[in-house]
Amino acid sequence: MTFLANFSVFVDTRLCKSCGLCVMVCPKKVFELRAPDGKSVPVREEDCIGCTQCFNICPDFAITVFKKEGVQA
Repeated sequence: MTFLANFSVFVDTRLCKSCGLCVMVCPKKVFELRAPDGKSVPVREEDCIGCTQCFNICPDFAITVFKKEGVQA
């Protein structure tokens, strides 16, 4: 069996102020600012490499990155 590690990204839209810093810093372009409120949305979550640059730069503590483990048969 091979263990695959991937990541899940959560944005608390109550805390997000639509600054766009996560969009700018993410090396895998996981985030986009979406209308109508311009909040950050992880639209390519499957591309996340878990670098936590988004988490570290968010001034509002709105982003959480979780490591999840899966098993491939």
